[in-house]
Amino acid sequence: MAERSSRRVREMVTPEGAVLHLRLASAAARAGAFTIDATIMLVTLIGLTFLAVWLLSNRATDSAAQIIWLLGFFLLRNFYFTLFESGTRAATLGKRILKLRVVARDGGRLTGGAILARNLMREVEIFLPLLFLIAAQVQGFSNRWLTLFGFGWTAIFMLMPLFNRDRLRAGDLLAGTWVVENERPRIAPDLLADTRVEQLDRYAFTPEELEAYGQFEIQRLADVLHRDDPDTITTVAGVIRRKIGRPDDGDDRGFLDAYYAAARLHLERRLLFGKRKRDKFDSEG
Repeated sequence: MAERSSRRVREMVTPEGAVLHLRLASAAARAGAFTIDATIMLVTLIGLTFLAVWLLSNRATDSAAQIIWLLGFFLLRNFYFTLFESGTRAATLGKRILKLRVVARDGGRLTGGAILARNLMREVEIFLPLLFLIAAQVQGFSNRWLTLFGFGWTAIFMLMPLFNRDRLRAGDLLAGTWVVENERPRIAPDLLADTRVEQLDRYAFTPEELEAYGQFEIQRLADVLHRDDPDTITTVAGVIRRKIGRPDDGDDRGFLDAYYAAARLHLERRLLFGKRKRDKFDSEG
């Protein structure tokens, strides 16, 4: 079992030079997350339909229900996945329940274009073939071979994660993404507790220096500190020093501990005022 788990571990090099080890989501976990999301979408759609029928009782309820189904299904399948994965957790409700998230394979920021590409591809993979089969059945031109072709098309794409080592579906290949197990610590209180007041006073970071990075990079810094790899610590310390214009004092670990603690406190204070800097590219934070 441990050997199988290790086969799913991949290295990701962040733009700051940190090497992170991520564990890919299994095909079963991905299928489970999609099943949960599909169930949520279906229950939502059924609820909207019953609401429409109740509100429009005695008034062309059949046509109203059909419109609700078509419009609701279109909006849900096109925006449910995209909107949730565009959030800071980069995960739909199903992925959150199974502790999964989407990341960019190049270690950089998960862009809106990548999220849109991976989810629009789902139309080609699953929804369009199934909708075509339903329409063919309703119109009366469906036959056995057409049905086999439609389900075969969908099955090929749905089973694709089983036949590649990175457990990628077609949308992941197109968008350059991975779905990984979310092992990120939420707050990392031990790191804050281990940082002494003297360290913070010693470096006395300015607000401008703390604004150099956002929530995404500070979370990655927490991963680096938890793993405590000397080479990665040295590399990341050098990158941050150059970024904020600090000289090398020879204490890489102490510098990173202090910067992490100060940056976390700075971000939390900003959140109290409703301001959020998601990453170093976010100028609206």
